[in-house]
Amino acid sequence: MRGEARTGPGGEIVLLDDQDRGSWDRAAIEEGSALVLTALTGGPPGPYGVQAAIAALHDEAAAVLTTDWPQIVALYDVLSAIAPSPVVALNRAAAVAMRDGAEAGLALLDELNGEPRLRGYYPYPATRGELLRRLGRFPEAAAAYRDALVLVGTEPERLHLQARLNAVEAGGAV
Repeated sequence: MRGEARTGPGGEIVLLDDQDRGSWDRAAIEEGSALVLTALTGGPPGPYGVQAAIAALHDEAAAVLTTDWPQIVALYDVLSAIAPSPVVALNRAAAVAMRDGAEAGLALLDELNGEPRLRGYYPYPATRGELLRRLGRFPEAAAAYRDALVLVGTEPERLHLQARLNAVEAGGAV
């Protein structure tokens, strides 16, 4: 559905904000959305159905800013109830940041500080770095990006985080 839009010509990561949504496979998105509706109306939702509903909301939005963030947060609330995990809480915090602002998302991330299952998970410090960057707290954002770089697993992810770190060290513009 979105696969080819997720990477640039050199294999670099293209964030959701920057993806060419016109290149997404609309027929596959419509089919997926119909399947999500079926999955969520056939009984109590399971974690995969809720995750698929979250993905469908991203897919159906014309842009990141027009994404139904309140609905995504509500779906993360459901997912937290049926399959709680620190990663679900991290993703929920990112969605809250989109709905309510970076400060609100950062407060939720700070509640996860010290969570043992996030210790080696680079998206935690990377997300923290992004929210701190949005708040103009560039030295703290740089430290978070450095923490993420220590944990990152693939070269495209490393290059992406290094670019974010370079940007905050140069004054924050990405």
